[in-house]
Amino acid sequence: MSSPAEFYKSLPPISKAYGTLCLLMTTAYQIGLYDPRDIALLYKPVFSRFQVWRLITNFFFLGNFSINFGIRLLMIARYGVQLEKGPFDRRTADFLWMMIFGALSLLALAAIPIFWSGFLGISLVFMLLYVWSREFPNAQINIYGLVTLKAFYLPWAMLALDVIFGSPLMPDLLGIIAGHLYYFLTVLHPLSGGKNILKTPMWVHKIVARWQIGAQPISRAQPASRAQPESTTGSAFRGRSYRISD
Repeated sequence: MSSPAEFYKSLPPISKAYGTLCLLMTTAYQIGLYDPRDIALLYKPVFSRFQVWRLITNFFFLGNFSINFGIRLLMIARYGVQLEKGPFDRRTADFLWMMIFGALSLLALAAIPIFWSGFLGISLVFMLLYVWSREFPNAQINIYGLVTLKAFYLPWAMLALDVIFGSPLMPDLLGIIAGHLYYFLTVLHPLSGGKNILKTPMWVHKIVARWQIGAQPISRAQPASRAQPESTTGSAFRGRSYRISD
């Protein structure tokens, strides 16, 4: 069995960075280094006082130390990591772009008063869960040892559990909306004959290359199936391989 340090070192870069920042933000809050109101998504001070950091910092706060916080962190460690090591293997720029697009989509949704939420970190994590459930729809998931269901239904099951336990509905729902929008534009629409209008921008590729983040991308001359290893958790969705050369 690997040590915690070895496990942490083995994590893919984007999931590791996001999970680490979320943990550090909550730790800093717990020891009183900042007031969450100073990093919350409040559009009025963003535009009137130019507090643009609020557009970014709100994604890294998952709440105080609690069972819910632990669950969200584990969702990053499991579903984010499996995505980055599976369908997005050697495609770090694409995974980073998915996170960026998800964040931008959530910011746009939060600008609508009925969808507003001061912290969108939970929504971004839920987006990862939704995309994972579409990539591995037939994986068998056991929830708290009570029920086993296909991964395709996991986001809705988690949303129902949050409602039962008294957590807000909106953050989970926003994550599902953002996740479905991304999946539709990058997988479902191209597979139905449409054009992939959400290609990863060149500037994202340049950032990844400049900072040498993750493994080198596969050659486009290689078969697309090599970019999608077999899942260890169930039957993987194989449609994504069509997107490698879009």
